[in-house]
Amino acid sequence: MAKSRPDLLTVTLNPALDVSSATERVTPGPKLRLDRPLSEPGGGGLNVARAAAKLGGRPCAIAALGGPTGARIAALMAESGVTLRAFDPGGETRTNLAVTETATGQQYRLQMPGPDWTAETGAAMIALIEAEAARIGDAAVIVLSGSQPPGLSDGFPQDLAARLGPRCRLIVDTSGPALQRLVAQPREGAAPHVLRMDQAESEGIAGGPLPDPAASLDVAAALVARGVADCVVIARGAEGSVLATGDTRLHCQPPVVPVVSKIGAGDSFTAAFALALARNAGWAEALIAGTAAAAAAVMTPGTELCRAGDASNITPRCRLNASG
Repeated sequence: MAKSRPDLLTVTLNPALDVSSATERVTPGPKLRLDRPLSEPGGGGLNVARAAAKLGGRPCAIAALGGPTGARIAALMAESGVTLRAFDPGGETRTNLAVTETATGQQYRLQMPGPDWTAETGAAMIALIEAEAARIGDAAVIVLSGSQPPGLSDGFPQDLAARLGPRCRLIVDTSGPALQRLVAQPREGAAPHVLRMDQAESEGIAGGPLPDPAASLDVAAALVARGVADCVVIARGAEGSVLATGDTRLHCQPPVVPVVSKIGAGDSFTAAFALALARNAGWAEALIAGTAAAAAAVMTPGTELCRAGDASNITPRCRLNASG
């Protein structure tokens, strides 16, 4: 029997093999004896795809995977329920290391840069994304999530949005110079459908603290008005997330849940939000779905993403407020 076509496409430009371990204390000088390591696929788009599969979606994930490390990530993704499309960037996929100091509970996270990209590599990636989006059909939802590799133009998200055009709905969740370019230099005809960011990123853009959801909504609405994106979503941790479009201002707050680990909340939000849009939900329904999935993710240990049962139970307990 032929496989069902994907309902969601995610893109990871700079994935990593995330290796985590622990030791009693991290100190300079002596050799540090680590516990047995845990290896997992890392990168925003891969995590979004994995969460979407857990929520009942049929995601396809494009990921730049090169060398033995890339092959290792592909093997780890084999049982995830995600259709993987590997793209060779011409270099070895990076490995990141996270070491927890058990005496204090502090975590040290060492991030490698990843292989250098050329303009030709970026163009080839855009062509692959366009081809995979065509397999989904009109109004395909595409999630570009995670950091960018060295050498790739900061304008890549806008280049991709321009190439895909209005036939696709591009959700961008990026950071660093790519996010700064997107916000500082909007391009007509090259705005993503949705821009999502966390509270720290939004406060960096605002130039100061955003003390409450109303302040975050003002920033989101201003970005929409400037043509940065059709919709802007800003996460506010335990307060949930806010969403603004040209004529909509929403805040969705989850119920209080037991917090075990905050890792994976953002990617779980994006997965549920994107799946809801792919299923023709409106902004309010998508925001509620994302908020519930993010709350479900903090209930799971370590790097585990949301669980579908938890998200389903939380959904009716989320509180939606509309204004403006």
